[in-house]
Amino acid sequence: MQAASRESYKIAAERLDAYVRGAEPSAVASTADAILSVAALLRREPRLRRALSEPARSGEDRGALLGDMLGGRIGADALDLLVTLVSGRWSAPSELLDGAERLGVEALLASADKAGELGEVEDELFRFGQVVAGQPALSNALADPVAPVEQRATLARELLADKARPVTVRLVEAALGGFGGRSFSGALTRLVELAADRRDRQVAYVTVAAPLSDEDERRLGASLTAIYGREVSVKQTVDPAVLGGVSVRVGSDLYDGTILRRLNETRNALAKR
Repeated sequence: MQAASRESYKIAAERLDAYVRGAEPSAVASTADAILSVAALLRREPRLRRALSEPARSGEDRGALLGDMLGGRIGADALDLLVTLVSGRWSAPSELLDGAERLGVEALLASADKAGELGEVEDELFRFGQVVAGQPALSNALADPVAPVEQRATLARELLADKARPVTVRLVEAALGGFGGRSFSGALTRLVELAADRRDRQVAYVTVAAPLSDEDERRLGASLTAIYGREVSVKQTVDPAVLGGVSVRVGSDLYDGTILRRLNETRNALAKR
């Protein structure tokens, strides 16, 4: 987002935080669902996006327009948050859409946090991403841009039935809708990171040939926490192809100590002789 859009989103996010402090988790989840439904409407209706981000209109006018459209159709708390959002200055209609989606997602994460379930939601999102990535047919079915989102969401709900919390399922649906303009796998990854960030943690993606023991994972997490000055949430991927060693990615930093990397380096060096 450009500076004006970031500031507008910040104001709405602060209003969300104030609302969450005095609301029950179930109420926050319902508000989040309403916000995401409106974000989906904005995605489908480019003319509406343009009207609600038109710089020639005052923020009050844009807020009134949204209020007239949605009054009585969504809860008062969701409407208040959305009016706050559209009343700000937006550098582009696409950034207003991103802001609405992000606000809905943050509300969902906040509801899980208040319910004491945010860590579990984070893990469920990551594990679901791992399951999907390990099954090419399933991955293709869920990521297929031609298939309607609701059709793919129905498949995801069936897969997650009795295996994940409602907030996790709703977040997966947001990922299927292309959260933030990302691919499905990219959106899931971003949601994992946003969940961790709300818990004031950094995510470390660890690839190993065989699962780390609980103690080894704890030690690795402690070492990374010392390096980054922030608690680290370790997410393991087991890939026998790496043969041994550990690959760790934290943000844009990659530490690759796998046997596969060393073999590739040796192979490349020999090829240059």
